[in-house]
Amino acid sequence: MTTTFKAAVLRSYEDPFTVEEVALRAEPGPGEILVEIAGAGMCRTDLAVRRSAGRSPLPAVLGHEGAGVVVATGDGPGTGPGIGPAPGIGDHVVLSFDSCGHCRNCLAAAPAYCDSFASLNLFGGRQEEPSRLVDASGKALAPRWFGQSSFAAYALVPARNAVRVDPALPLELLGPLGCGFLTGAGAVLNTFAARPGDTLAVLGAGAVGLAAVMAATAAGLRTVAVDRHPRRLELAERFGATPLPAGSHGLPERIRRLTDGGAQYALDTTASAPLVNDALHALRPTGTLGLVARLHGPLPLEPGTLDRGRGIRHICEGDAVPGLLIPRLTGLWQAGLFPFDQLIRTYPLGDINEAERDCDAGRVVKPVLLPERRDR
Repeated sequence: MTTTFKAAVLRSYEDPFTVEEVALRAEPGPGEILVEIAGAGMCRTDLAVRRSAGRSPLPAVLGHEGAGVVVATGDGPGTGPGIGPAPGIGDHVVLSFDSCGHCRNCLAAAPAYCDSFASLNLFGGRQEEPSRLVDASGKALAPRWFGQSSFAAYALVPARNAVRVDPALPLELLGPLGCGFLTGAGAVLNTFAARPGDTLAVLGAGAVGLAAVMAATAAGLRTVAVDRHPRRLELAERFGATPLPAGSHGLPERIRRLTDGGAQYALDTTASAPLVNDALHALRPTGTLGLVARLHGPLPLEPGTLDRGRGIRHICEGDAVPGLLIPRLTGLWQAGLFPFDQLIRTYPLGDINEAERDCDAGRVVKPVLLPERRDR
């Protein structure tokens, strides 16, 4: 079977995306599903491919925050992300990151720390599954990105990546729940296991940071949000946080004053060494700082930052089991407690380069790309 459709292809690390006709020369195999994409979020991780120093193979169809409808399934057993049976034809699904399902961490309900996470998601996919996606000339495109390659009208994905959702939900907006919003909310709800009355400082009010703010407010935390964009600080305040400009003089002291002596938790989404040190200084004794952005150089820590039981750790994908956290987040949205839709601006897939420019310039928090449907 060959299925042809439009996809956004990144052919070099410097050039714009090109929207092209591509062909999928395969049917779903065992444990796989074919999903017609309703919408796909654009994440900073997609754009970081440009700075991957050649480690992420090109040309490729990127995109790893897809949501859509299952249109075909493979024969043989398959499960969702550790929760229940595999999705069937007609199911609405949110797609999340790939994991092997059988290493020690996957079996311990920690799929974000899968032994094969980097190879499955970032650097070429499963070795036993060569690319089945080709361009109009028949040239192979890189194996699926994050098990998805969802900047396209269709995505062939492991059923393990897919989480069934209520068909009454706005499917085209749900994709970012599979990564960006999952990461921020999961840091609060899973990693920190924060309780009502706890205090949180969020450094960087982008998609991940604002998801953390919303989750913290829903969980009854008192939150301070730090960013350099006034519009994002306005959003953080709307979602329940006290806003602080990133250039504020004496930032740690101001955070400590607003949190009655220091935050119990801090989440850094900036990978800025000065802000990481500010966050550590702003913690109360035994406080924890979580890092979600990848550091691109040494992280010099100032004297005293880790005194009195303070700790620092990296958080991947919000420590989430997607099949558990995504339904929790959609339930919070239905209750009016996690208004992630207010962070989204939609773009036709053909406007992907405009979406990237707006994302880089801070004009949009979360772009979501809408593929052209055949029945339009």
